Amino acid sequence: MEALISFMQRHSTGKVVVSLFVLTMAVYLTMLFYSIPAVTAFAHQLPIFDLSPFGYSFNYATELLDTLGVEGRNLYLFTQLPLDFIYPGLFSITYSLLLIWLFGKTFNENSKVYYLAFVPVLAGIFDYVENVFIIKMINSFPNLQIATVKVASIFTLLKSSFTMLFFVLLIVGFALLLKQKVLSNRK
Repeated sequence: MEALISFMQRHSTGKVVVSLFVLTMAVYLTMLFYSIPAVTAFAHQLPIFDLSPFGYSFNYATELLDTLGVEGRNLYLFTQLPLDFIYPGLFSITYSLLLIWLFGKTFNENSKVYYLAFVPVLAGIFDYVENVFIIKMINSFPNLQIATVKVASIFTLLKSSFTMLFFVLLIVGFALLLKQKVLSNRK
């Protein structure tokens, strides 16, 4: 694990982080302004699975997939989900390196705080598992299995929780950096 952190520390330069951030945001904004609205247009105000941070029930999953209809489910399957198989990997790499870079500004290179850089990786892994189960739900509809929906919902909740945790870490990291800058300017 230390070797991986060391590798990440060597590659978390400002240029690398900014370049990856731009690429990650390009994919995210494409989903946000194109694929998610395209699918949501068929959902009649029901949030899609990806946008249900607290999970969903079997009845909700059934209602959403029914409301989407064949065209909406196909858009989900062939437009939103392909992008959402690119995004978690970019999210994981970009934001892990961002945390490593940020922590490198305020902590010594041997600090255990660098292990927190794996939070975005876990969020990405949970997102991939969520996507696999969304595909399974779409492909099996209308013969959904309760267990499939429960597992999908759990991974949606895990993805959302670890994504939120990443943003908390990011805010704390920037606050510590700002505090360090303010204290060094007072000297």
